Amino acid sequence: MTEGWSAAREVLCVRLDQLGDVLMTGPAMRALKESAAARRITLLTSPSGAEAGRLLPEVDEVLVYEAPWMKASLPRERSAKETALIRSLRARRFDAAAIFTVYSQSPLPASLLCYLAEIPLRLAHCRENPYHLLTHWVKETEPELGVRHEVQRQLDLAASVGAETAERRLSVSVPEECVHSIDGLLSDLTIGDGPWVVVHPGATAESRRYPAEGFAALCRSLARESGWRIVLTGTEPERELIGWIQSSIGAPCHSLAGELSLGEFAALLSRAPLLISNNTGAVHLAAAVGTPVVDLYALTNPQHHPWMVPQRVLFHDVPCKFCHKSLCPEGHHHCLRLVTPEQVVRAARELMGETAGTAATKELPLVYPGH
Repeated sequence: MTEGWSAAREVLCVRLDQLGDVLMTGPAMRALKESAAARRITLLTSPSGAEAGRLLPEVDEVLVYEAPWMKASLPRERSAKETALIRSLRARRFDAAAIFTVYSQSPLPASLLCYLAEIPLRLAHCRENPYHLLTHWVKETEPELGVRHEVQRQLDLAASVGAETAERRLSVSVPEECVHSIDGLLSDLTIGDGPWVVVHPGATAESRRYPAEGFAALCRSLARESGWRIVLTGTEPERELIGWIQSSIGAPCHSLAGELSLGEFAALLSRAPLLISNNTGAVHLAAAVGTPVVDLYALTNPQHHPWMVPQRVLFHDVPCKFCHKSLCPEGHHHCLRLVTPEQVVRAARELMGETAGTAATKELPLVYPGH
C-alpha cells in the first residue's frame, strides 16, 4: 500500500449518503479492510445509511451523523453536533480516513472535520486543490472525462492508496434471526415452490418512481396470465401507495409494506427468485444477496444500475437524460412512463426463465461471528 496507509489499523470511512450509496461503497471498504492485517473499519454515515452499514461484513462499527451540507439533512443554526463529533473522532485516534462521495459532492466539509479531528491520513476525490485538508487526493474528472459506475468509482479511490480486493461484488451479512423470521413468514403466506416475485414500487425521489397504475398492470398480468404470486414491499410511508396497487391488481397478492426491518428485507430478497423495482436501495440490496433484478431505471443518473447480478434495466431514452434531479425538470417523466407494463412483464419472464433455480441454490450470506 501507499506509504503510511499500510500501517493504518483504525480507518474511518465517511459515506454520508443514503442506503443504496452505502451498499455500493461496500466493495471499496472491503478493499481497505483486506489490505492490512487486523484493520478495523468504522463507518460514519447518515441515519438511513447506518441501516445498511450494520449489514456490511466489512464494517466493524457504525457512527451516525446527519451532516448539515447533505441534501436529506434538517436545517440547524448551531454547530454543537459538529463540535461534539470532532471531539469524539479525535478521542478515538483514527489512523486514516477515506471520504467517499459522488462526483457532484465536495469532500471538503468532511475533510475539514477529519482534519480538525487530527486524523493524519485523509483520502478523497476532489475537484479543486484541497491543500492540507487532504493528504491523499485523486483529481475529480467526472463527468467531463466520462463517468464510472458508483461501485467502480469508490474501488478506484481505494486502489489509489494500494487497497484492492479480488471480490468486487456487493455483499451483506443477513442475521440468522431475520432468515428464520422470513422463512416462517413465507410459509405462512403459502408461497410454496411455484413462481413468485417481489415487487418494490417506491423510491425516495419522485423522478425515479414508475407510475402506480403501471405497477398494478404488470402485477395483474403476471398474476393472472402467468400464475405468479406477488409480494409487494415498501416502507411505512409507502403503505397507501402499495395498498392502492394491491387493490388494483384484482388477483391475490401479499403486501409487506412497513412490516420488515432492513435485515428481514435482505432475507426476503435472498429467498426471492426475482425483484421488480424502481432504481432505489432495494435494487442494490438484491444485488448484494445475488437476486436477479428487473430495474425500472429513471435516467436521472447513469452510475447506479445493478452491479454484477443478472438483470434487465428498462428505460425509455430521452434527450433530457442524466438530469440528476429528484423531480422531473420537464414534467413528463418519459424515461419511465414510456416503458410499458408489457415490456416489464416480458423482461421479468425472460429473466426468470434464464435464472430459474438460482434462489434455491445460492448460498445465503449470514452474519459474521461477533458482527
